[in-house]
Amino acid sequence: MKILASYVSSKGDLASLDKSCVEEMPGFNMTLLADYQGYFGGVMIQQFQPLDRNLFGFGVPSVDLSFTLEGDEQRVKLKVPPFDDAKSGKPKELPLYRDDEDILGILTVKVDVGKRLKHTGLKLELLGLVEVPVDRNGGYEFTSSVRELQPSGEIIGGEHTFAFEFAKVDKPHESYYGKSVKLRYVLRATLARGNYASNLVQEQDLWVQRVAPPPPVDRSIKMEVGIEDCLHIEFEYDKSRYHLKEVVIGKIFFLLVRIKIKHMELAILRREGVGSGTQRHSESETVTKFEIMDGAPVKGESVPVRLYLAPYALTPTYRNVQSRFSVKYFLNLVLVDEEDRRYFKQQEVTLWRKNIG
Repeated sequence: MKILASYVSSKGDLASLDKSCVEEMPGFNMTLLADYQGYFGGVMIQQFQPLDRNLFGFGVPSVDLSFTLEGDEQRVKLKVPPFDDAKSGKPKELPLYRDDEDILGILTVKVDVGKRLKHTGLKLELLGLVEVPVDRNGGYEFTSSVRELQPSGEIIGGEHTFAFEFAKVDKPHESYYGKSVKLRYVLRATLARGNYASNLVQEQDLWVQRVAPPPPVDRSIKMEVGIEDCLHIEFEYDKSRYHLKEVVIGKIFFLLVRIKIKHMELAILRREGVGSGTQRHSESETVTKFEIMDGAPVKGESVPVRLYLAPYALTPTYRNVQSRFSVKYFLNLVLVDEEDRRYFKQQEVTLWRKNIG
């Protein structure tokens, strides 16, 4: 089938080409419309129009965004495992900040050499987020502070730097990367490129810690547990609130022993609770466990307990953070008999941070 292809040049001159087929012309496109001014061979032809090279991002110069934090070389870095799987992958090193510390630095924008970009706005945000992997809403935002670095319509080329400062921004919670929830603070730079090109986003995670005031004077914990006519024990811990570098001191008394105990273990459990109401679910993990007794005890025997908390990856206790999640810790005492039956008793303890680091 023969088609007369018509186009209008940039000067508006009409030209006609008789071709056996229509070949795409570089820089032009063709559309058939019913209301064009004329017919050519019974086929309605629309004028060729120059293509917008920015459509869907084609022809847009590449841009690189990067952060330089003030005092970064001297700042303590904490290694944080990847959120998706804490048992694999390389840990991230995040700069450590106090909750009352200002955040200063420089955002660098680099455009391809010899290129220029007209954007529709450059902004920088400091965000506090609670994120759950199964939540498709992108997380809950509990802190937000925005700096508009450049307005829409500006043209940038080469390398530009933008100094920023976030002073006295509320950081009410300590950072946390767990098995089913993450609380993170992040610097997020967004360059809106317009012309159907996607926004360019660069993030820098920060690790925030909060020092808590000492809790009120705490009493010791003393409880009696057992199995009627078989086992009766009493355990005692010196208190129920500990800072993260403290030592748990206690003692276990055997008041009645009529089953053959093989050994006794003490473990630290961490329990995450995520969601609320009927949507709430919990997940527990054993932070550490060790054997505190080997062999069968006798009536009247006592076993001392001394557990150093500093070597373990513990965090403060989180209670109903933004009505989204909680993190609790338990001391789990386990007795194992000769038939490998396990008898256990859990006691919740509250952990708090005394020092940064």
